[in-house]
Amino acid sequence: MSSGQESVFSEYETDTSQTSKLLRKFKETPFVPIGMAGFAMVVGYGLYRLKHRGDMKMSLHLIHMRVAAQGFVVGAITCGVLYSMLREYVVKPKE
Repeated sequence: MSSGQESVFSEYETDTSQTSKLLRKFKETPFVPIGMAGFAMVVGYGLYRLKHRGDMKMSLHLIHMRVAAQGFVVGAITCGVLYSMLREYVVKPKE
């Protein structure tokens, strides 16, 4: 690599703090953190309801919790894909 050549990863080298990298990533794909937060909320609620499940078997309760958490994440990712397609193809940015 020649000394006059600019680095390919210059954008990532100048942005060194983990917080700024995380914030930049959240701005690029806003529905991924929403999906992660929803997943955590569904799992937290499911664990809270684990005490009060009544006569339901634990395996059935865990299956319902897993399906709900996965459904939330898939829904958030789908919304993110639709949002990015809308932004890219329908509302085209001026170049």
